[in-house]
Amino acid sequence: MKLYYSDILSARRACAVGKYLKAPVEYIYLDLAKGEQKRPDYLAINPNGAVPTLVHGEKVTWESDAVMCQLSDEMGSDLWPNDARRLEIVRWFSWNHQHFTRAGGALYFENIVKRRFGIGEPDPAVVDEESNRFRRYAAILNKHLQDRRWVVGDSLTVADLSVAMTLPYADEANLPLDEFPRVRAWHDRLNEIESWRDPFPRR
Repeated sequence: MKLYYSDILSARRACAVGKYLKAPVEYIYLDLAKGEQKRPDYLAINPNGAVPTLVHGEKVTWESDAVMCQLSDEMGSDLWPNDARRLEIVRWFSWNHQHFTRAGGALYFENIVKRRFGIGEPDPAVVDEESNRFRRYAAILNKHLQDRRWVVGDSLTVADLSVAMTLPYADEANLPLDEFPRVRAWHDRLNEIESWRDPFPRR
């Protein structure tokens, strides 16, 4: 299996799962700043020109949630359980991308990406608006995590690794995480997992 990635949040999901499962993956780094994701040979397997992409024989999978699920299937892992929990996991995938990651990702862009690529200072109006949006959805997750250790069921699943992907750089991105103690505790549990804390392969 070949996993094309870069050191960005979406690819972090896939790399974390590959490393967690000790999957026999060849990790291929694409330098986005150099436009390597736009090369014709890469666009032939991922027309979006984005990462991650997993190639296993003739099977090509892109989009980070799908890549996580395929890796779990390939390795026979219960991270993507083959039972009724799948519907709940898909629901949290959708909620995450429509709401939670959109707010957290905007703060990540304003407070981290702009500085990294030298494209200006954070926009205070955007930061204020997206901080409030993040609070709205973090409150939903905080309530859901009452008496729960994990997002779906009684064990770690790809739902946790998808929803939490905005959070590894929470302090640097100025996410108001400490206002939501259950979300913070869940985040800290994930940080105990080495592959989550340090998902990218050595280059």
